[in-house]
Amino acid sequence: MKDVKITKEIIEQHGLTEGEYKRIVEILGREPNITELGIYSVMWSEHCSYKSSRIYLKRLPTDGECVIQGPGENAGVVDIGFNKAIVFKIESHNHPSFIEPYQGAATGVGGIVRDIFTMGARPIALMNSLRFGPLSEKENVNIMEGVVSGIAGYGNCLGIPDVGGEVYFDKSYSGNPLVNAFCLGIADKNSIFYGKASGVGNPVIYVGSRTGRDGIHGATMASSEFDEKSEEKRPNVQVGDPFLEKLLLEACLEAFKTGYVVGIQDMGAAGLTCSSCEMGSRGDTGIMIDLEKVPLREEGMTPYEIMLSESQERMLLTVEKGKEDEIINIFKKWDLEACVIGEVTDDNNLTVMMGSDLVAKIPNKSLTDECPIYKRPVKKPDYLDEVSDFDPNELPVPGDLNRVFFDMISSPSHSSRRWIYEQYDHMVRTNTVVLPGSDAAVLRIKGLPIFLAMSLDGNGKYCHFDPKNGGKIAVAESCRNIVCSGGKPLAATNCLNFASPENPEVMWCFSEVIEGMREACEMFNTPITGGNVSFYNETMGEGIFPTPVIGMVGVVRDRVHITTAGFKDYGDMVVLLGKNRGHIGASDYLELVFGEKRGLSPQIDLKEEFNLQGALYEMIVEGYVKSAHDCSEGGLAITLAESCFLSHLRDMGVFIELPDDLREDFMLFGEDQSRVVISIDEDDFDRVKHIAEKWNVPISTIGFTTKGKFEVKVGNHLFLYGNSEFLRNIWKSALDEYFK
Repeated sequence: MKDVKITKEIIEQHGLTEGEYKRIVEILGREPNITELGIYSVMWSEHCSYKSSRIYLKRLPTDGECVIQGPGENAGVVDIGFNKAIVFKIESHNHPSFIEPYQGAATGVGGIVRDIFTMGARPIALMNSLRFGPLSEKENVNIMEGVVSGIAGYGNCLGIPDVGGEVYFDKSYSGNPLVNAFCLGIADKNSIFYGKASGVGNPVIYVGSRTGRDGIHGATMASSEFDEKSEEKRPNVQVGDPFLEKLLLEACLEAFKTGYVVGIQDMGAAGLTCSSCEMGSRGDTGIMIDLEKVPLREEGMTPYEIMLSESQERMLLTVEKGKEDEIINIFKKWDLEACVIGEVTDDNNLTVMMGSDLVAKIPNKSLTDECPIYKRPVKKPDYLDEVSDFDPNELPVPGDLNRVFFDMISSPSHSSRRWIYEQYDHMVRTNTVVLPGSDAAVLRIKGLPIFLAMSLDGNGKYCHFDPKNGGKIAVAESCRNIVCSGGKPLAATNCLNFASPENPEVMWCFSEVIEGMREACEMFNTPITGGNVSFYNETMGEGIFPTPVIGMVGVVRDRVHITTAGFKDYGDMVVLLGKNRGHIGASDYLELVFGEKRGLSPQIDLKEEFNLQGALYEMIVEGYVKSAHDCSEGGLAITLAESCFLSHLRDMGVFIELPDDLREDFMLFGEDQSRVVISIDEDDFDRVKHIAEKWNVPISTIGFTTKGKFEVKVGNHLFLYGNSEFLRNIWKSALDEYFK
């Protein structure tokens, strides 16, 4: 295959431009062979190189007092005290999950788990952020069913609890689902491992599964949009084996304890190519590997196929010279392949041999740090000029708002996610303190007095109609959910899902979202420790909404601070923190009732949000808050309903009286930001009010929890009502109807 003639067609098939090919020739001082062309094609793909996003990502704050490792490694590392660190990251597996939903989602879980234990941490929690097209279309139902099964099938077998997440539905995700997988692990602060190859002469060891032909050019496939031939890309989807990954996890953690492991890297996107050249580049060394020594599961594999295979459950290690047998024996004990395939060199090159034949020789830095960087054209989308031309007061008030409420709680967007999370084992390892469904997941750390809170948040529709504001809201809501659970936000990871970067309007939105995220992260002092950019999320020229997903991690200092969304006792006072403004633009109510996606998304004042979170946190720490639930999509009506439905009391209800200073439907379903519904003992109201006033946060009593009835009045009129247990059953079982 090394004699294959490089033609214009072959260059295009590898996703390289004419200019990029010329640059390769300049770097090498000669024409590349087909293996070298393949190596460059995957490493210079959007998926691996971030060539369209790097200049924007540099704006994000990445340093902080608690940050041990920021972007640039397999995962971010944050100090949580007590000589412990948390290691966490989120990544996408969008394209594979469309082509082969089960395996695409499953291997997404496998990949993010490897990113965590590669750093020396034991994974203790999984979460996921999902986007699908409307479930009224059977194809979207099938994709969602496969994705959820894949996540469950892999995570459950690994014995890592899946403790929460989020899911949204919109037409823009039809044919292009988003599957973003988050994992968090725990490690000793001084026992973090990095993906660096150092020590000239140190052996390079291949461990894990054998290499096959699955996943070849997976990274390149993830860097192109879908068309009518997308089904032909099915062979590019990897096939995972969670049981083998469990063995690999335990073997790696055991190997780390020897002190002989110098560096380690997961063979993820771009497989052996990515792991070898990135380790060499980070360590300012070279790596030589001999492909004849690589364990294969298929006969006749060429160097091109071996280097580009994305077979799962494989790792590359560098270890101290003379200690390779001890490391290999550990992996053999766990019934895993393990063998020396090369060594660290001093020439800064990736040198690939096939026995005595040289098949590739490439400067490492040219594949990583010196890949092409583009500042692509930007243009404000034309549709945004029409967005602000929207007068909500021209909309008629629905004749039956209670019917609207019924429709909302039974819609896929607002009904219970029970159908999803009941397929996941969220109690394995017995660390899960707050189960899926509340504002954030909360985990204990055995042996420590503190707890971890985790949240995933992002609203693509908000970002579509106001990208900068949407970026702010994604960060703010993720922080708010941590605080609602009794935690203090520490740091974040992000997964940025967008359409083609070659579209100037997409890049304008990307830039604006980044700017919004930057401002919010600086306000809340939550540095970004790493993440993932997923471009080319479009099918037949139709792009997804710009969808940033924020994975926020925080610390709960004391068990008594842990707070959940469900109301606790009958007769508690229900209090609203924040102000109702009745913003209906870009809302779920507007789309569900009027079939329209119009208007600016709700605006957020970051200082106002900061004060809200500060006041709420102080109220929780002082012991006054019995439940807390943030007010977001669906507005106040949905927040009140969920606070009832998430109660441990099946017939928990409320009697709420709201002022009539806003139109009733805007009051009930407006999606104004910086609002939280809390429940307290009536005797504590004066103390709670004092804290709110100190932080300059609007506060109002809006009602009481009751038994059996859900009733919400605006002014003197009762607009929402029903038997609370009946409503809860509707909400709880709505998703089941699509998956019979």
